[in-house]
Amino acid sequence: MSFPRALLLAALLPFPAFADVLEVQPVTDGVWAIVGPKEQRDGVNLANNATFGLVVTDAGAVLIDPGGSWKGAEALHATIRSLTDQPVKFVVNTGGQDHRWLGNGYWQAQGATVIASDAAVEDHHARADQHMMDLGQFLGDGLAGTEPAYADVTFADSHTFDLGGLSFQITHPGPAHTPGDSFVFVPQKDTVFTGDIVYVERILGVGEQSSITDWPASFEAMAATGATHVVPGHGHATTMDQARADTYDYLMNLRAQISALIEAGGDLSAAADVDQSAFARLEQFDTLSRKNAEVAFVQMEFE
Repeated sequence: MSFPRALLLAALLPFPAFADVLEVQPVTDGVWAIVGPKEQRDGVNLANNATFGLVVTDAGAVLIDPGGSWKGAEALHATIRSLTDQPVKFVVNTGGQDHRWLGNGYWQAQGATVIASDAAVEDHHARADQHMMDLGQFLGDGLAGTEPAYADVTFADSHTFDLGGLSFQITHPGPAHTPGDSFVFVPQKDTVFTGDIVYVERILGVGEQSSITDWPASFEAMAATGATHVVPGHGHATTMDQARADTYDYLMNLRAQISALIEAGGDLSAAADVDQSAFARLEQFDTLSRKNAEVAFVQMEFE
């Protein structure tokens, strides 16, 4: 779908149709993954092209990531209302990408408290203008109402809060897809919400804001929770084994391939051709794999 056609379709769709791009996946009692598309942002998905998490208690709900725009947050809220009448009391920003924070303003207007790592908030400030400019291109009128809004509560390495008899343990283990990525472990539900530390079903993206060096260790810190249920940043809720296969194993193969290239005296022009074929099963492989390798080369050349 071309960009102008996507905007035209968005203009013609009734509001409930925006919520319809979000798939509700039950995870365990009182816990859901809300799964957005795995493709690029556009005027239909409203930058909700990611996976979000919802935990409902008798004292209110906790939302993991707010949506990628004001209207995206509204669409997310419409989906949440189909599951519970409980108000969203807390929203956790798990990282620095637009769908991890640009819906904050909507939820703050509903009375929710937004929580993020210090590193994530620093990243939000640093990339806010670029995010808004890019989303203006992708979403068009779908960006209306969106303004950068920052977390109410911040933390350096970890933060825990309780709601409705559940403990929400937020950890920023280090950089991964973005500098401020965090995961949220809810031990009573044996569930971890990983943000962009984990991608399943589709290939992850290694961007300039990512750390190919630190991402594997951040994954291992998340995996140390031993959670049975894994709600990733992209794709459906899954197991730790699948998270490892689609994210950690991909990262380690990419690191090994680029390291071998550097040791052999290869240069950036050869990076895109390193062997990533074992992961060709992942969606978006043809779109992102070569770029991932080039960014990895630049970051690893002087490790």
